[in-house]
Amino acid sequence: MRPSVMEKVEGLRGVNSVKIKEESQAGRKVVGMYCTFSPAELALAAGAVAVTLCGTKQEPIAEAEKTLPRNLCPLIKSSYGFAVTDTCPYFYFSDVLLAETTCDGKKKMYELMGKIKPMHIMNLPQTAEGEDALQYWRHEMVKFKHFLEEKFEVEITEASLRDAIALMNRERDVMRRLHKLNAHKPAPLKGTDMLMAQWLKGFNVDREAGIQLIEELIAETETMIANGLSPFEKDAPRILLTGCPVGGGSEKLLKIIEEAGGSIVVLENCTGYKSIDIDVDEDKEPLTALAEKYLATPCSCMTPNNGRLELIGRLAKEYQVDGVVDLTWQACHTYNVESFTVRSYVKETLGLPFIQIETDYSDSDLGQLKVRMEAFLETMK
Repeated sequence: MRPSVMEKVEGLRGVNSVKIKEESQAGRKVVGMYCTFSPAELALAAGAVAVTLCGTKQEPIAEAEKTLPRNLCPLIKSSYGFAVTDTCPYFYFSDVLLAETTCDGKKKMYELMGKIKPMHIMNLPQTAEGEDALQYWRHEMVKFKHFLEEKFEVEITEASLRDAIALMNRERDVMRRLHKLNAHKPAPLKGTDMLMAQWLKGFNVDREAGIQLIEELIAETETMIANGLSPFEKDAPRILLTGCPVGGGSEKLLKIIEEAGGSIVVLENCTGYKSIDIDVDEDKEPLTALAEKYLATPCSCMTPNNGRLELIGRLAKEYQVDGVVDLTWQACHTYNVESFTVRSYVKETLGLPFIQIETDYSDSDLGQLKVRMEAFLETMK
Protein backbone atom coordinates (compact mmCIF):
# COMPACT_ATOMS: atom_id res chain seq x y z
CA MET A 1 0.00 0.00 0.00
CA ARG A 2 1.42 3.36 -1.08
CA PRO A 3 -0.11 6.86 -0.85
CA SER A 4 -1.23 8.03 -4.29
CA VAL A 5 0.17 11.51 -3.53
CA MET A 6 3.67 9.99 -3.76
CA GLU A 7 3.26 10.08 -7.54
CA LYS A 8 2.95 13.87 -7.32
CA VAL A 9 5.95 14.01 -5.01
CA GLU A 10 8.06 12.02 -7.47
CA GLY A 11 6.81 14.28 -10.23
CA LEU A 12 8.55 17.22 -8.52
CA ARG A 13 11.76 16.23 -10.31
CA GLY A 14 10.32 17.15 -13.69
CA VAL A 15 8.26 20.06 -12.40
CA ASN A 16 11.18 21.75 -10.70
CA SER A 17 13.51 21.20 -13.65
CA VAL A 18 11.09 23.28 -15.73
CA LYS A 19 10.42 25.85 -13.00
CA ILE A 20 14.08 26.59 -12.33
CA LYS A 21 14.55 27.39 -16.02
CA GLU A 22 11.48 29.64 -16.04
CA GLU A 23 12.58 31.52 -12.93
CA SER A 24 16.08 32.05 -14.28
CA GLN A 25 14.84 33.25 -17.65
CA ALA A 26 12.50 35.66 -15.84
CA GLY A 27 15.53 37.24 -14.19
CA ARG A 28 15.36 35.68 -10.74
CA LYS A 29 18.71 34.78 -9.20
CA VAL A 30 19.51 31.20 -8.18
CA VAL A 31 21.77 30.07 -5.34
CA GLY A 32 22.91 26.43 -5.54
CA MET A 33 23.72 24.64 -2.28
CA TYR A 34 25.03 21.23 -1.27
CA CYS A 35 24.93 20.91 2.48
CA THR A 36 22.65 20.87 5.51
CA PHE A 37 24.79 23.64 7.00
CA SER A 38 23.80 26.01 4.15
CA PRO A 39 21.38 28.75 5.33
CA ALA A 40 18.76 28.82 2.60
CA GLU A 41 17.01 31.63 4.51
CA LEU A 42 19.65 34.17 3.48
CA ALA A 43 19.29 33.32 -0.21
CA LEU A 44 15.49 33.53 0.02
CA ALA A 45 15.74 36.87 1.85
CA ALA A 46 17.81 38.15 -1.07
CA GLY A 47 14.92 37.34 -3.40
CA ALA A 48 16.73 34.36 -4.90
CA VAL A 49 15.77 30.74 -5.41
CA ALA A 50 17.69 28.44 -3.03
CA VAL A 51 18.10 24.95 -4.45
CA THR A 52 19.97 21.78 -3.58
CA LEU A 53 22.43 20.66 -6.24
CA CYS A 54 22.78 17.18 -7.75
CA GLY A 55 25.24 14.72 -6.24
CA THR A 56 23.58 11.38 -5.49
CA LYS A 57 23.93 9.38 -8.70
CA GLN A 58 26.61 7.06 -10.08
CA GLU A 59 26.44 8.15 -13.72
CA PRO A 60 28.69 11.28 -13.68
CA ILE A 61 31.37 9.76 -11.43
CA ALA A 62 33.45 8.36 -14.29
CA GLU A 63 33.89 11.83 -15.72
CA ALA A 64 34.78 13.22 -12.29
CA GLU A 65 37.47 10.55 -11.86
CA LYS A 66 39.37 12.04 -14.81
CA THR A 67 40.26 14.83 -12.37
CA LEU A 68 39.54 13.54 -8.88
CA PRO A 69 41.10 10.46 -7.25
CA ARG A 70 39.10 7.26 -7.49
CA ASN A 71 39.41 6.55 -3.75
CA LEU A 72 37.27 9.56 -2.87
CA CYS A 73 33.77 9.77 -1.42
CA PRO A 74 31.15 9.06 -4.14
CA LEU A 75 29.07 12.06 -3.04
CA ILE A 76 32.01 14.38 -3.78
CA LYS A 77 32.77 12.72 -7.11
CA SER A 78 29.12 12.71 -8.16
CA SER A 79 28.70 16.39 -7.26
CA TYR A 80 31.76 17.36 -9.28
CA GLY A 81 30.79 15.02 -12.12
CA PHE A 82 27.41 16.69 -12.48
CA ALA A 83 29.17 20.07 -12.62
CA VAL A 84 31.71 19.19 -15.30
CA THR A 85 29.22 17.27 -17.45
CA ASP A 86 26.65 20.08 -17.12
CA THR A 87 23.87 17.53 -16.56
CA CYS A 88 22.28 19.07 -13.45
CA PRO A 89 19.71 21.75 -14.36
CA TYR A 90 19.97 23.32 -10.91
CA PHE A 91 23.73 23.72 -11.26
CA TYR A 92 23.34 25.05 -14.79
CA PHE A 93 20.92 27.80 -13.76
CA SER A 94 22.71 28.70 -10.51
CA ASP A 95 24.17 32.21 -10.53
CA VAL A 96 26.33 31.47 -7.48
CA LEU A 97 27.23 28.41 -5.43
CA LEU A 98 27.39 28.16 -1.65
CA ALA A 99 30.07 25.79 -0.39
CA GLU A 100 31.09 24.82 3.13
CA THR A 101 34.18 23.37 4.79
CA THR A 102 32.64 20.21 6.20
CA CYS A 103 35.38 17.81 5.10
CA ASP A 104 38.80 17.91 3.43
CA GLY A 105 37.60 16.15 0.29
CA LYS A 106 34.84 18.67 -0.36
CA LYS A 107 37.11 21.61 0.42
CA LYS A 108 39.64 20.58 -2.22
CA MET A 109 36.93 19.68 -4.74
CA TYR A 110 35.36 23.11 -4.26
CA GLU A 111 38.66 24.69 -5.35
CA LEU A 112 38.13 23.07 -8.74
CA MET A 113 34.38 23.66 -8.89
CA GLY A 114 34.90 27.34 -8.07
CA LYS A 115 36.53 27.72 -11.49
CA ILE A 116 33.23 26.78 -13.14
CA LYS A 117 30.80 29.03 -11.23
CA PRO A 118 31.11 31.96 -8.80
CA MET A 119 31.33 30.47 -5.31
CA HIS A 120 31.14 31.62 -1.72
CA ILE A 121 32.61 29.37 0.97
CA MET A 122 31.37 29.36 4.55
CA ASN A 123 34.13 28.23 6.91
CA LEU A 124 32.78 26.03 9.69
CA PRO A 125 34.38 25.95 13.13
CA GLN A 126 35.70 22.52 14.05
CA THR A 127 33.48 22.35 17.12
CA ALA A 128 29.89 23.37 17.73
CA GLU A 129 30.45 23.93 21.44
CA GLY A 130 31.03 27.25 23.17
CA GLU A 131 30.36 30.93 22.57
CA ASP A 132 33.48 31.37 20.42
CA ALA A 133 32.20 28.82 17.90
CA LEU A 134 28.78 30.48 17.78
CA GLN A 135 30.21 33.96 17.23
CA TYR A 136 32.55 32.61 14.55
CA TRP A 137 29.65 30.97 12.70
CA ARG A 138 27.50 34.08 13.06
CA HIS A 139 30.29 36.06 11.41
CA GLU A 140 30.19 33.58 8.52
CA MET A 141 26.45 34.29 8.22
CA VAL A 142 27.23 38.02 8.02
CA LYS A 143 29.83 37.45 5.31
CA PHE A 144 27.43 35.36 3.22
CA LYS A 145 24.77 38.05 3.63
CA HIS A 146 27.18 40.71 2.35
CA PHE A 147 28.24 38.46 -0.52
CA LEU A 148 24.66 38.06 -1.70
CA GLU A 149 23.88 41.75 -1.33
CA GLU A 150 26.91 42.73 -3.39
CA LYS A 151 26.52 40.00 -6.00
CA PHE A 152 22.80 40.52 -6.57
CA GLU A 153 22.74 44.27 -5.82
CA VAL A 154 20.01 43.92 -3.21
CA GLU A 155 19.53 44.68 0.46
CA ILE A 156 18.66 41.84 2.78
CA THR A 157 16.46 43.54 5.34
CA GLU A 158 15.59 42.21 8.76
CA ALA A 159 11.96 41.96 7.63
CA SER A 160 12.81 39.89 4.53
CA LEU A 161 15.08 37.66 6.62
CA ARG A 162 12.38 37.07 9.22
CA ASP A 163 9.90 36.19 6.46
CA ALA A 164 12.35 33.68 5.00
CA ILE A 165 12.98 32.17 8.43
CA ALA A 166 9.25 31.76 9.01
CA LEU A 167 8.84 30.06 5.62
CA MET A 168 11.69 27.61 6.22
CA ASN A 169 10.37 26.85 9.72
CA ARG A 170 7.00 25.99 8.20
CA GLU A 171 8.72 23.66 5.75
CA ARG A 172 10.61 21.96 8.58
CA ASP A 173 7.41 21.63 10.59
CA VAL A 174 5.49 19.90 7.81
CA MET A 175 8.41 17.55 7.11
CA ARG A 176 8.67 16.68 10.82
CA ARG A 177 4.96 15.90 10.96
CA LEU A 178 5.31 13.64 7.95
CA HIS A 179 8.32 11.86 9.40
CA LYS A 180 6.66 11.34 12.78
CA LEU A 181 3.78 9.43 11.19
CA ASN A 182 6.19 6.52 10.89
CA ALA A 183 6.35 6.28 14.68
CA HIS A 184 3.06 4.42 14.28
CA LYS A 185 3.24 0.60 14.32
CA PRO A 186 3.28 -0.65 11.63
CA ALA A 187 4.80 2.27 9.73
CA PRO A 188 2.52 3.67 7.02
CA LEU A 189 5.36 4.85 4.75
CA LYS A 190 8.31 3.03 3.26
CA GLY A 191 11.71 4.46 4.07
CA THR A 192 12.33 4.91 0.35
CA ASP A 193 9.21 7.07 0.05
CA MET A 194 10.09 9.06 3.15
CA LEU A 195 13.56 9.65 1.72
CA MET A 196 12.15 10.82 -1.59
CA ALA A 197 9.78 13.29 0.09
CA GLN A 198 12.56 14.67 2.30
CA TRP A 199 15.25 14.78 -0.41
CA LEU A 200 13.14 16.38 -3.12
CA LYS A 201 12.11 19.29 -0.89
CA GLY A 202 15.55 20.81 -1.45
CA PHE A 203 14.83 21.18 -5.17
CA ASN A 204 11.51 22.99 -4.68
CA VAL A 205 11.48 26.27 -6.55
CA ASP A 206 8.04 27.09 -5.11
CA ARG A 207 8.37 26.21 -1.43
CA GLU A 208 4.77 27.14 -0.64
CA ALA A 209 3.56 24.62 -3.21
CA GLY A 210 5.98 22.07 -1.77
CA ILE A 211 4.57 22.58 1.72
CA GLN A 212 1.02 22.15 0.43
CA LEU A 213 1.95 18.92 -1.35
CA ILE A 214 3.39 17.42 1.84
CA GLU A 215 0.21 18.47 3.68
CA GLU A 216 -1.70 16.38 1.12
CA LEU A 217 0.65 13.46 1.69
CA ILE A 218 0.20 13.74 5.46
CA ALA A 219 -3.60 13.75 5.11
CA GLU A 220 -3.61 10.63 2.93
CA THR A 221 -1.11 8.85 5.19
CA GLU A 222 -3.22 9.63 8.27
CA THR A 223 -6.19 8.06 6.49
CA MET A 224 -4.09 4.97 5.83
CA ILE A 225 -3.23 4.75 9.53
CA ALA A 226 -6.89 5.12 10.49
CA ASN A 227 -7.78 2.28 8.12
CA GLY A 228 -4.97 0.05 9.39
CA LEU A 229 -3.08 0.12 6.09
CA SER A 230 0.68 -0.34 5.83
CA PRO A 231 3.18 -1.67 3.26
CA PHE A 232 4.75 -3.78 6.04
CA GLU A 233 3.88 -6.80 8.12
CA LYS A 234 3.11 -5.96 11.76
CA ASP A 235 6.22 -7.79 12.96
CA ALA A 236 8.61 -6.29 10.39
CA PRO A 237 11.88 -5.23 12.12
CA ARG A 238 11.84 -1.46 12.60
CA ILE A 239 15.10 0.13 11.45
CA LEU A 240 16.72 3.49 12.18
CA LEU A 241 19.08 4.52 9.36
CA THR A 242 21.96 6.80 10.35
CA GLY A 243 25.20 7.89 8.67
CA CYS A 244 25.94 9.63 5.39
CA PRO A 245 23.32 11.50 3.34
CA VAL A 246 21.33 9.55 0.74
CA GLY A 247 19.31 10.77 -2.24
CA GLY A 248 17.64 9.68 -5.43
CA GLY A 249 20.06 7.34 -7.18
CA SER A 250 21.96 6.29 -4.06
CA GLU A 251 19.15 4.63 -2.13
CA LYS A 252 20.23 1.05 -2.90
CA LEU A 253 20.72 0.09 0.76
CA LEU A 254 17.22 1.29 1.67
CA LYS A 255 15.74 -0.83 -1.09
CA ILE A 256 17.73 -3.87 0.02
CA ILE A 257 16.59 -3.50 3.63
CA GLU A 258 12.92 -3.18 2.74
CA GLU A 259 13.00 -5.92 0.09
CA ALA A 260 14.45 -8.17 2.79
CA GLY A 261 11.46 -7.46 5.05
CA GLY A 262 12.77 -4.62 7.17
CA SER A 263 10.85 -1.39 7.78
CA ILE A 264 12.97 1.78 7.75
CA VAL A 265 10.87 3.91 10.06
CA VAL A 266 13.24 6.84 10.64
CA LEU A 267 16.12 8.42 8.74
CA GLU A 268 18.47 10.19 11.15
CA ASN A 269 20.89 11.38 8.45
CA CYS A 270 21.23 14.77 6.73
CA THR A 271 18.66 13.95 4.07
CA GLY A 272 16.30 12.78 6.80
CA TYR A 273 15.41 14.03 10.25
CA LYS A 274 18.72 15.67 11.19
CA SER A 275 18.12 18.80 9.10
CA ILE A 276 14.54 19.36 10.30
CA ASP A 277 14.94 18.58 14.01
CA ILE A 278 15.52 22.19 15.09
CA ASP A 279 13.81 25.38 13.94
CA VAL A 280 15.30 28.84 13.78
CA ASP A 281 14.22 30.83 16.85
CA GLU A 282 11.95 33.54 15.44
CA ASP A 283 12.10 35.58 18.65
CA LYS A 284 15.85 36.18 18.45
CA GLU A 285 18.01 38.47 16.31
CA PRO A 286 17.88 36.71 12.90
CA LEU A 287 21.57 36.17 12.17
CA THR A 288 22.27 34.90 15.68
CA ALA A 289 19.26 32.59 15.48
CA LEU A 290 20.42 31.24 12.11
CA ALA A 291 23.90 30.62 13.49
CA GLU A 292 22.49 28.74 16.48
CA LYS A 293 20.21 26.54 14.39
CA TYR A 294 22.74 25.52 11.76
CA LEU A 295 25.64 25.10 14.18
CA ALA A 296 23.49 22.64 16.15
CA THR A 297 23.54 20.21 13.20
CA PRO A 298 25.09 17.00 14.66
CA CYS A 299 27.50 16.27 11.80
CA SER A 300 30.53 13.99 12.07
CA CYS A 301 32.74 16.85 10.84
CA MET A 302 32.37 18.38 14.31
CA THR A 303 34.37 17.29 17.34
CA PRO A 304 32.94 16.23 19.65
CA ASN A 305 29.64 15.23 18.07
CA ASN A 306 27.58 14.14 21.05
CA GLY A 307 24.44 15.63 19.52
CA ARG A 308 24.29 12.74 17.05
CA LEU A 309 24.14 10.20 19.86
CA GLU A 310 21.43 12.21 21.63
CA LEU A 311 19.37 12.38 18.45
CA ILE A 312 19.77 8.67 17.69
CA GLY A 313 18.73 7.80 21.25
CA ARG A 314 15.69 10.06 21.12
CA LEU A 315 14.54 8.79 17.71
CA ALA A 316 15.16 5.13 18.63
CA LYS A 317 12.81 5.49 21.58
CA GLU A 318 10.14 7.55 19.82
CA TYR A 319 10.02 5.27 16.76
CA GLN A 320 10.36 2.04 18.79
CA VAL A 321 13.17 0.76 16.58
CA ASP A 322 14.50 -2.79 16.68
CA GLY A 323 17.92 -2.09 15.15
CA VAL A 324 20.25 0.58 13.76
CA VAL A 325 21.96 0.59 10.36
CA ASP A 326 24.89 2.98 9.91
CA LEU A 327 25.57 3.79 6.25
CA THR A 328 29.07 5.07 5.44
CA TRP A 329 30.13 6.07 1.94
CA GLN A 330 33.58 4.80 1.05
CA ALA A 331 36.35 7.29 1.94
CA CYS A 332 34.07 9.31 4.23
CA HIS A 333 36.59 9.30 7.04
CA THR A 334 34.66 11.31 9.63
CA TYR A 335 31.58 9.07 9.53
CA ASN A 336 33.73 5.96 9.29
CA VAL A 337 35.73 6.80 12.43
CA GLU A 338 32.61 7.94 14.28
CA SER A 339 30.88 4.64 13.56
CA PHE A 340 32.88 3.07 16.40
CA THR A 341 31.37 5.53 18.88
CA VAL A 342 27.87 5.08 17.45
CA ARG A 343 28.19 1.29 17.59
CA SER A 344 29.19 1.39 21.27
CA TYR A 345 26.33 3.74 22.13
CA VAL A 346 23.67 1.76 20.25
CA LYS A 347 24.73 -1.64 21.58
CA GLU A 348 25.73 -0.76 25.13
CA THR A 349 23.45 2.16 26.02
CA LEU A 350 20.40 1.49 23.85
CA GLY A 351 20.78 -2.31 23.86
CA LEU A 352 19.95 -2.56 20.15
CA PRO A 353 21.46 -4.56 17.27
CA PHE A 354 23.82 -2.49 15.10
CA ILE A 355 25.49 -2.89 11.73
CA GLN A 356 27.73 -0.58 9.73
CA ILE A 357 27.59 -0.77 5.95
CA GLU A 358 30.45 0.80 3.98
CA THR A 359 29.73 1.07 0.27
CA ASP A 360 29.56 3.42 -2.72
CA TYR A 361 26.95 4.36 -5.33
CA SER A 362 27.68 1.44 -7.68
CA ASP A 363 25.79 -1.86 -7.95
CA SER A 364 28.94 -3.97 -7.67
CA ASP A 365 28.21 -5.18 -4.12
CA LEU A 366 24.45 -5.66 -4.24
CA GLY A 367 24.63 -9.40 -3.67
CA GLN A 368 26.94 -9.07 -0.69
CA LEU A 369 24.81 -6.32 0.87
CA LYS A 370 21.66 -8.38 0.42
CA VAL A 371 23.17 -11.33 2.28
CA ARG A 372 24.45 -9.14 5.12
CA MET A 373 21.14 -7.32 5.58
CA GLU A 374 19.07 -10.52 5.48
CA ALA A 375 21.29 -11.97 8.21
CA PHE A 376 21.06 -8.77 10.27
CA LEU A 377 17.26 -8.65 10.05
CA GLU A 378 17.05 -12.33 10.95
CA THR A 379 18.64 -11.58 14.34
CA MET A 380 15.66 -9.35 15.18
CA LYS A 381 12.90 -11.80 14.32
